[in-house]
Amino acid sequence: MAIEKATFGAGCFWGVEAKFNEIIGVIDTTVGYEGGDLEQPTYQDVCNGRTGHAEVVQVTFDNSRTSYEKLLDAFFALHDPTQVNRQGPDLGAQYRSVIFTHNERQAAEASAKKAELNASGTYRDPIATEISPTRAFWKAEEYHQRYLEKRGMVSCHI
Repeated sequence: MAIEKATFGAGCFWGVEAKFNEIIGVIDTTVGYEGGDLEQPTYQDVCNGRTGHAEVVQVTFDNSRTSYEKLLDAFFALHDPTQVNRQGPDLGAQYRSVIFTHNERQAAEASAKKAELNASGTYRDPIATEISPTRAFWKAEEYHQRYLEKRGMVSCHI
């Protein structure tokens, strides 16, 4: 078993976390904040839009049971990667489409997947997903962890 981490932002982290938890080979998920400059941001800090953080899900997975490529496929399928600073009703830079890579292989695979999807014509508009090396990941408050699961919900958008 080879354990890896992957970090994705695709809108509200509640629904993103729920989707990644459905994938066989995903061991754990943690919602949090990444990509900003404020240390130890709170949900309120991030929601004000001035910290530069995105709501993200850090995925711990067994790469002998699932691949980073499968996680990338799931990431691109679960949201509209052409939207800038929004997903559905969620508006703001904290909801941007972003992949924080943990090593050079992940960076190369994410960039290749983005280029492949742009070339395929799958989306009418160009993919706006940012791809950046991981920075400080700040775990969100406990009440955000597995938020939908704790409430018996599978989705947060109607």
